Amino acid sequence: MRPSTMPPETADPIKQQALLALAAGLAAQGHPAEYAQHMAASIIFQADLDLRNAQLSRLLAWLQQTPELYAQALAIVAATREEFERRVRQG
Repeated sequence: MRPSTMPPETADPIKQQALLALAAGLAAQGHPAEYAQHMAASIIFQADLDLRNAQLSRLLAWLQQTPELYAQALAIVAATREEFERRVRQG
């Protein structure tokens, strides 16, 4: 995938390099180039999701040491999830 065709969320130069290298590796394994690009984007997207989930989990675990902040943090997380689900349903 050429850098100019990357979605804005992959504009980070490190992600661009990883995407290009991963797509090239997948293509070298015999996957068609177009599919390799999509597969690479999917793998990197999933890694980003896993990282963000780990960050949030670690932050919430740290906040458990302060019960009043932990309750507020859980409320913010729940409100964010609800807002996200509402936006997804609205299309």
